Amino acid sequence: MTVFSRPECTRRPHWSVARTWLLQPGRPGFDTATSSAADVVVLDVEDGLPDADKPAGRCAVADWLHEGGRAWVRISSAGTSDWQADLAAIAGAPGLSGVMLAKTESPRDVVSTAEQLPAGMPVVALVESALGVESALDIARSCGRIAFGLGDFRRDTGMAADPAVLAYPRARLVIASRAAGLPAPIDGPTLRDHAEHLVRDTEVAKAAGMTGRLCLDTGHAETINTVLSPSPREIDEARTTLARLDAPTDSYEGSAGPTRARAEAVLDRAATFGLV
Repeated sequence: MTVFSRPECTRRPHWSVARTWLLQPGRPGFDTATSSAADVVVLDVEDGLPDADKPAGRCAVADWLHEGGRAWVRISSAGTSDWQADLAAIAGAPGLSGVMLAKTESPRDVVSTAEQLPAGMPVVALVESALGVESALDIARSCGRIAFGLGDFRRDTGMAADPAVLAYPRARLVIASRAAGLPAPIDGPTLRDHAEHLVRDTEVAKAAGMTGRLCLDTGHAETINTVLSPSPREIDEARTTLARLDAPTDSYEGSAGPTRARAEAVLDRAATFGLV
């Protein structure tokens, strides 16, 4: 088989700063996903497949990861029979880059998963329930990054999709991630048939302090990457701010430290994605 290899000039950023996490159902045809604009490709053997298709999906994903493919894999929730089968299929695959653990509700879910993976394999905890949000800090202390399973969280809690309604759980995940020293969390996806809301949804995630988004369509990846990267205007404003703060002055503004830090963070993130 032919495995796609990105040119060096378009190498994907490290998962810790990745913006777009493309969920690709565990069916053959993975090369199309890996050649997309997504920063991270996650082969999905959990909700991306009907129950009847999961055994074949595991085999297809495992075969691809053994034959030169490289990707993350979303696996079923800890303690279930599907979780055991998922790990048995992929844990030894040389192309496994990391695991996204569905429906994480405790640090033990993460630890028990990591114990069955090669040492150092990153685990992203997908928080999708009220209990998961309430346990966010403990979960954050056990994993590499947190993602927000928006659809299942709304099903669990009955909350609407209104950004104002979901501001609280998003804030909990952002604060927990920061308190645990993790990269900022990954927000939930925009559904394919709601593509007209893609920019708005991504701007909401960015305003909430999230720096990544799950993605269900390869066509959404470029837009998510653009919105979650510093814009030319933001870069110019950051440079202007630093120049102003570095200019000689007789006055002292008490907020200079936080203002400088925010401007420097914009330029650091821009540099990460090759924008400066």
